[in-house]
Amino acid sequence: MASPLLALVCVLLVAAQDAKPEAKPAAKPSKRQAAQEAEATKQKGLKDKADQAKAGAKVPAKSDLEAAPARCVELILARQESLTEGDPKAEWPYEGVYRVAPYEGDGRQAQIPLGYRIGGTSICSSALIRAHRDNGTKELPKEAHAALLRALDFVVAKLDHPLMQPKDYKGYDVRGWGHAYALEFLLLLRQHKLVEGDKLALVETTIPALIAALDAMEHAKSGGWNYARTDAPEGASPFMTAPTLQFLYYAKAQGFEVPAEMVERGLQTLEDSRGESGAVQYATNARSENGKAAEEIPAAVARMAVVETTLHLAGRSSPERIRVAVDSFFAHWEWLEVRRRQGGTHIPPYNIAPYYFFYGHRYVAQAIEFLPEKDRAALRSRLQALLWAVREESGGWNDRVFDRSENFGTAMTLMALLEPKSARPVGWTVK
Repeated sequence: MASPLLALVCVLLVAAQDAKPEAKPAAKPSKRQAAQEAEATKQKGLKDKADQAKAGAKVPAKSDLEAAPARCVELILARQESLTEGDPKAEWPYEGVYRVAPYEGDGRQAQIPLGYRIGGTSICSSALIRAHRDNGTKELPKEAHAALLRALDFVVAKLDHPLMQPKDYKGYDVRGWGHAYALEFLLLLRQHKLVEGDKLALVETTIPALIAALDAMEHAKSGGWNYARTDAPEGASPFMTAPTLQFLYYAKAQGFEVPAEMVERGLQTLEDSRGESGAVQYATNARSENGKAAEEIPAAVARMAVVETTLHLAGRSSPERIRVAVDSFFAHWEWLEVRRRQGGTHIPPYNIAPYYFFYGHRYVAQAIEFLPEKDRAALRSRLQALLWAVREESGGWNDRVFDRSENFGTAMTLMALLEPKSARPVGWTVK
């Protein structure tokens, strides 16, 4: 028989077990937590895919490389269109997420702003000119020449639109982007004698007007340009400022009057955008003590090369700095690839927008040609391998979720592929 003490202990143990609360099922994650987990899984998948693309990138065969420019030209010509009902096919609009309200005469699709339409058309036109100029063709094929003349008419006509006027404009749109790339297009037409008579006269009068427009659209505080935002406290955008300065150097070299003070302010804001690591921030931070922000190199690799090259052309950088920018591009390329063909614009962790992708490749190709000759061939091959890793089945290139944006991606890639044959951009000197 069990002792009373042992029986009491057993009773207490049973009671203690009975007193324990039943285990509750784990709480379900909230909708917000579930969305965050899903997004994290998606981003990890994109990063893994980008790493694989980088690791598997192979230099294209010589025959593929030689055939690519002709295919690019073919695609660009086939994509010329009109967003204005009844007008001839005369434009290559860039399509991004930014939209404006429809305006009279341009129908439902006119929500793509005029700055994007003019800028995109000018970029594709410049690529077509380079495709034939850099291959030593004395005369453009009739189809290409006709397409360029239609594009010229479109650009000049739309520059007169009220939504492209720079005077007294303050706010955000992309009209300044249109002014900048239109300037490059018209300068190329003029240099290569692709227009004559009334068309040439139109070009000769429009170029000074574009320089004046850029002067009026200059960022009021920092100098340089930020699309059309003239009074934002964060200052100019190197993404916009560096190519614009190159076009102004080009205009000066052709004999047009370019305000030296405007160029010098633009150069200064590019210098102010560089951190000690060489990273170039998204916009000059005029509110900080030294004008710099803590941008990390992976966030800046698509704009570092063009900034250093533009400064070098004005005696403010060096091949060593350019090499750091080029090496950084290759080291962190996968972060650009994570954002290619994705929605949205500036997404963490590095706030990279998809439209930086082929822009970055185009200007890294330019930067490579400023490095010692012994290093260029290997770097060109690395760039070509990455471009072929993301080539579309059509033979073109596209950085956006929009089908129309293949015209922009293909044009920028075409210029990158042609860069070894291209003449070096002109520099800037101050007496």
